[in-house]
Amino acid sequence: MIQYEYPLSERIRTLLRLEDLFDRALHFSVRQDSHDHHVALVTLFEILDVASRQDLKSDLYQELERQRATLEGLRGNPNVATDKLDEVVGQLEAASQGLTRMTGKAGQHLRDNEWLMSIKQRTSIPGGVCEFDLPSYHYWLHLEADVRRRHLAEWLWPILPIRDALAVVLRLLRETGRGSRQVAQQGVFQQMLAGRVAQMLSLKLNGGVPCVPEISANKYALNIRFITPAVDERPKTFEGDVEFELTFYNL
Repeated sequence: MIQYEYPLSERIRTLLRLEDLFDRALHFSVRQDSHDHHVALVTLFEILDVASRQDLKSDLYQELERQRATLEGLRGNPNVATDKLDEVVGQLEAASQGLTRMTGKAGQHLRDNEWLMSIKQRTSIPGGVCEFDLPSYHYWLHLEADVRRRHLAEWLWPILPIRDALAVVLRLLRETGRGSRQVAQQGVFQQMLAGRVAQMLSLKLNGGVPCVPEISANKYALNIRFITPAVDERPKTFEGDVEFELTFYNL
């Protein structure tokens, strides 16, 4: 099964993008090869751009506190496991404290590093980080792998509270969904939302079916068109019926 997640609010869109970027940066930063470390650094610059929104930290903090207050209201409910409640509340509190300890704008330590910013500026130019453009970066890429890994960890560490906070929020969001089986007749599906409030939806689709979903949604209707994932010709609507699982999520 392949799962496709689709954000229905700009805030969730930002969190999903950051989740993907943090996963990529952490994956490549612990590897050995200099090419992997280049990818990790470029991804770190992408995180900096996405996380630079002034209200990101406060949005995350407010959502964590809202969820904590909601869960605290469940104490004493005989249908709620106390140990599980304590575990989730503890995770929310730890994530909130991590955000509180962050000083200034997210990624400010990167902006204050002139060497990193010179590399960031050049990465926007195709081929702009060649050795003749940035000899100091070329030198860094030839340092021992352990040294490069240590530098990458030092640059990533101050913004990891953002990753930890969004991970908790997205995990709680994903736990709110309940899937339903649907069929797209001749590759097309439409559902009236009738006032349904959701922040994200997902589709689970058999990976053996040669199609991918194109999703559009507003507060009135959800439209899904399954298309053939051709890489050498113009995509077209899949001609068969498509069975899939549809899930809405809302905190």
